[in-house]
Amino acid sequence: MGPKTRILDATMLVFRRHGFRRSSIEQVAEAANLTRQALYHHFESKEALFRAVIERVHESAIAAEDAAVAATEQAGGDLADILAAGMNARMKTMIASFDGSPHIEELYSEHLVHARDLYQTYAARYAERLVATVERTARRLNLALPQGLSPAEFARLVEMAVHGSKSQHPAMQPADAFLKDMTMMVRTLCAGAVPKSQKPPAAKAATKAKPSRSRAGAR
Repeated sequence: MGPKTRILDATMLVFRRHGFRRSSIEQVAEAANLTRQALYHHFESKEALFRAVIERVHESAIAAEDAAVAATEQAGGDLADILAAGMNARMKTMIASFDGSPHIEELYSEHLVHARDLYQTYAARYAERLVATVERTARRLNLALPQGLSPAEFARLVEMAVHGSKSQHPAMQPADAFLKDMTMMVRTLCAGAVPKSQKPPAAKAATKAKPSRSRAGAR
């Protein structure tokens, strides 16, 4: 294990125990079994340590989401299966990072204070991946997305559903309830995506209905 990995493991441990505000460089150095000077050689401040931890959490979440999406695609899952698997993998990884900490709400709020730029960067990366997944799956399964939405528009609605679930469950707690609500919303959105072959019959039915109404009015 390299020194940076050891330091980040120790940093995560300290932040989970004490939160961001009550943690210190000294506590991290002690947990990593390093001197303060040795730690400063790699990270210049507590804020830099926190940013490194947040970046690590996001990278782990992306890797977990990519793996879950690939596995579900390989297994022949439909759009709902694939998106639900990816979102669950992403969120479970994030939740597990600070799971059990009594300071979890503080850690998430400090995330937006000290690493807002990272939050925005990774939000864009998550969105890009989601759009690509929706586009790829819709093409493979020949799906028409609901209301004629583009993959980017549909992916945005999925992300909005996730944020809506977060608003109902601050800090994504309790985790089981959050994941259940999020999955239900994602699957509900995906229920509107149907094979394109099903669209023409519906259109024909609507067309046929119009003359009958006219004839009924004429009588």
